[in-house]
Amino acid sequence: MSAAVDALLGLSPVIPVLVIEDEAAAVPLARALAAGGVRALEVTLRTPAALPAIRAIADAVPEATVGAGTVLNAKDLEAAAKAGARFIVSPGLTDPLAEAARAALLPFLPGVATAGEIMRGLDLGLRRFKFFPAETSGGAAAVAAFAGPFPDIRFCPTGGLTPANAPAYLSLPNVACIGGSWLAPKDAVRAGDWGRIEDLARAAAALRDGGAWTSRRA
Repeated sequence: MSAAVDALLGLSPVIPVLVIEDEAAAVPLARALAAGGVRALEVTLRTPAALPAIRAIADAVPEATVGAGTVLNAKDLEAAAKAGARFIVSPGLTDPLAEAARAALLPFLPGVATAGEIMRGLDLGLRRFKFFPAETSGGAAAVAAFAGPFPDIRFCPTGGLTPANAPAYLSLPNVACIGGSWLAPKDAVRAGDWGRIEDLARAAAALRDGGAWTSRRA
C-alpha cells in the first residue's frame, strides 16, 4: 500500500485541503487546480456539500485524483469511497479506521504528531503519514528530527502551512509533499475566480523544482 500512497504523494508538491461549501463550485475548482499542475485534491468532509463534490469531481475531472479528508471513522470512509474518493486522509490514527482503509484497498494517510503515534502506525503496517497539525507540533524542525529514528518514513505536513513556510518543509528529504488550504481562497471560490486559483496552483506546482513563490493574482 505504501507504493500506492507514494504515487499519490508524487502527483504534486502541494495537496490542496479543500472545504467546499457549494457543490456547484466543485468541478470548476478542480479543473482550475489541475490546469495549474495540482492533481491530487483533498476534499474535507466538513460540509454537507463534501460528498456530492467528491462525486462530481470523480465523474467530471478525470485529470484530478480526488480524495476525502477529515475522515474520522469507518462510516466516513465508506461514504467517501462510495462517492468516488480515491484516497483517504484523517487527522489522527485509530485501529478501526486503519483496518477499514486496508479492507477498502484505499491509500490511507493518517495524521500523527508524536513518535509514539508513528510507532503505532508502524505496528499497523503504515509508512506514510500526515504530520498534523504541523506548525503547532514543532514545524519543519520536528519533521527533520523524525528522520533519525524513522529513516524510512515519509510525511505530508499539514496545518498552518503557507507559501512562506512551505519551502522549509519541502526541502526535507523525509517530506514527500505538503497540504495547504491557501490554493483555494474562499473569496476566489465564491467569486468564481478560477483564473486566480489556477495561478496559485501553478505557483505551488513549481515548488517541486525549488521554484520561487510567485503568483500574479495572489
